[in-house]
Amino acid sequence: MGYNCSYTVLSNYRKLKIQCVTQRLGLHGGQIVNKRKFIYRLISIFIGLGILYSFGFGTIAQEDPPAEDATAAETVEISAADAYAKAEEVQGNLDIVWILLAGFLVFFMQAGFAMLEGGMIRETGVVNSLAENFMDACVTGIVFFIVGYGIAYGTYDAGLAGGALTPSAVPLLLSGADGSNPGDGALLAGFFFQFAFAGAAATIATGAMAERTNFVGKLIYSAILGAVIYPMVVFWTWGSGWIAAQGFKDFAGSTIVHMTGGVVALVGAYVLGPRAGRVFGRPPEASNLAIASLGTFILWVGWYGFNVGSTLAASDPNQMGLVAVNTTLAAAAGALGAMFLKHFLTGSWNVSFILNGSLAGLVGITAGCAWVTPVASIVIGALSGAVLVASIRIVENMKIDDAVGAFSVHGACGAFGTLMVGLVGSEALGAPSLLDGGSLDLFGAQLIGVLVVALWAGATSFIMFTVLNRLDVLHVAAEADRIGIDAYEHHASVWPNVLPLREVSED
Repeated sequence: MGYNCSYTVLSNYRKLKIQCVTQRLGLHGGQIVNKRKFIYRLISIFIGLGILYSFGFGTIAQEDPPAEDATAAETVEISAADAYAKAEEVQGNLDIVWILLAGFLVFFMQAGFAMLEGGMIRETGVVNSLAENFMDACVTGIVFFIVGYGIAYGTYDAGLAGGALTPSAVPLLLSGADGSNPGDGALLAGFFFQFAFAGAAATIATGAMAERTNFVGKLIYSAILGAVIYPMVVFWTWGSGWIAAQGFKDFAGSTIVHMTGGVVALVGAYVLGPRAGRVFGRPPEASNLAIASLGTFILWVGWYGFNVGSTLAASDPNQMGLVAVNTTLAAAAGALGAMFLKHFLTGSWNVSFILNGSLAGLVGITAGCAWVTPVASIVIGALSGAVLVASIRIVENMKIDDAVGAFSVHGACGAFGTLMVGLVGSEALGAPSLLDGGSLDLFGAQLIGVLVVALWAGATSFIMFTVLNRLDVLHVAAEADRIGIDAYEHHASVWPNVLPLREVSED
């Protein structure tokens, strides 16, 4: 009886305790049971899904074995020769891409020349200058494709000093390359890159002869320059002709491109005569230095394609980096050299000389950009700026009207930069010069190259311009001098609201 009583009390106490706990949680007995059932059902659902997923995955695995197993079952062996050939193919493709990208930069220099020349000359000739610069690219592109490239890189027979004096075979129209044959891609990319150089050579003369050249005469002399005069220089040098056989070095064209164009420009300006109203010793003010500055910056950027692109491959980072740095330092030093010397002589900080000074440095370093040290590139650039200032004074004293200083920038500094390779070239970089190697051999080869190219470009362009002048297609009509060449030849003005067109006289 005592035991039963104790059990009853204990049982009632437990029930009371459970009831208190459930009341504290806000739950009732029925709710607890329902929640337990819900949890059990949820667990059952998850277990069922897991079983179904396991069976489904196993079925898929049986039907479609893993790709790794199939690949592992077939072992592909690549020989060392095949791997090397594949690497060579990839490198060759990369080289072609690099040449094309560099060619795009060089071609964009046409825009730089147009802006620079348009900003440097008088307002009445800007439209004509833009048209002539644009047509330089168009005319040169066609004639260089037809015959110029074939002359520049034609085949030759052994001749003077183991080289060639004239090409023995001139393939026309790129020998019919159309992209369907093996090797066409490399040929076509090479043509494009060299065409951009030819266009630069042609447009140099445009600036010197600005404001008074008959547009028809311009088209004719650009065609002759791009078809014969410039290609022959390339054939003797980059085409492995007889000048190259002497040991001549011009990495990217200080003489081959720039001096050739500069000499043609000087001869053209001489035969053409000065602009109407030109007073020597007091050259006309530039029409728009902002546009000229933009053009100079474009040329500087394009010059990286000009110089670094002349590596013709993307396989030597040492050479590519060196050329890029030398190009930069020479341009900066050229601007500083010309600016300070001009200030010393006149007391003014002349913007035109700053712009042309940077171009002088670029032209000067173009020949040796891969064969001189960065310190030497600063020396070449600064001295090129000084050569520019001196050359402009000499040309002015000779009473030759070079409208933008084209000969001084490209001709004089091109020759100077080429000769400097023989003086300060680095023997470690492949140019044993007088100051690094102790030999005059390289300087002698450079001197021969400069003199021969100057003689060729000067003689051929003098004959060309003289004939054009006799045919009365070199100089514009006298009426163009009165109203301006833009109004006379193009019936347009670059600023029609500020500079309205003048009427053509009926006389």
